[in-house]
Amino acid sequence: MRTICELPLRGAGGEPISFARTVHSHGCARLPPARLEPAPLVYGRRFRAAGRVIDVTMRERTSRLIVETASTASARSAAVIEKAIRRMFRLDADLSPFYSRIAGDDLLAWAASGAGRMLASPTVFEDVVKTICTTNCTWSATLRMTAALSDLGAGAFPEAAQLAQTSDAWYRDVAKMGYRGAYVRAIARAQASEEEDLDALLDLRRFSDAAVEEKLLALPGIGPYGAAHVMQLLGRHRQLVLDSWTRPKYRRLAGKKQAKDSTIRRAFARYGEYAGLAFWLYLTRDWIDE
Repeated sequence: MRTICELPLRGAGGEPISFARTVHSHGCARLPPARLEPAPLVYGRRFRAAGRVIDVTMRERTSRLIVETASTASARSAAVIEKAIRRMFRLDADLSPFYSRIAGDDLLAWAASGAGRMLASPTVFEDVVKTICTTNCTWSATLRMTAALSDLGAGAFPEAAQLAQTSDAWYRDVAKMGYRGAYVRAIARAQASEEEDLDALLDLRRFSDAAVEEKLLALPGIGPYGAAHVMQLLGRHRQLVLDSWTRPKYRRLAGKKQAKDSTIRRAFARYGEYAGLAFWLYLTRDWIDE
């Protein structure tokens, strides 16, 4: 294996980053073309860089993220992959204000040891498409759709131009996306033609949370759940992801038979701009045995 880069598992504020908590931060992090290998924990996926598809593995060693490949990666390819991984782990984000806020919190103090980063895809486009593939369907259907997308991209997630040119028949008969196929193709066409620039939403200074939410809701196939989900992956943590999994999980943990969305939002309002992140961490603490 050849080392592409080594990156410190520290955020912009010097706060720790838990590799395990990040790769286990949400279900979409494990969708194709990603793969997760336990004991010792390895996170892998294929990247498209400099016209090639390169298989990469990531692991933690002494609080550093070790990025390796069995392939030959040029300096240009390595730079592309390193930039993508910085985006995925949001190494330039500062969660130290959130950690300070939860330091004495009975529910969330545990998270200050490095939880809270929502593993993103290399591009916002990929996150949007995968989010659409989670709507109104079983998890097995989501896996089928994203596996088909990965196969289409020769093992890497396909670029917008390729999806824009892919036939309706592929979406219908191979990926079996149903109504989602038209949405994905429309977004791909807009992204490929530069009518949309979804990666621009990463600029925290250029767009307010409200503006980003409005832009996401304007995309075909993205509703309130989808917008909240993508915003978490953008590092915008105010909105709560409320869906058919989070609502019952909250009721079970809180010991409530009923809980309206407004009630859930009020319960986490004290976390301000991190309300959605606090809600998600509350629900997912049991995903990893400490």
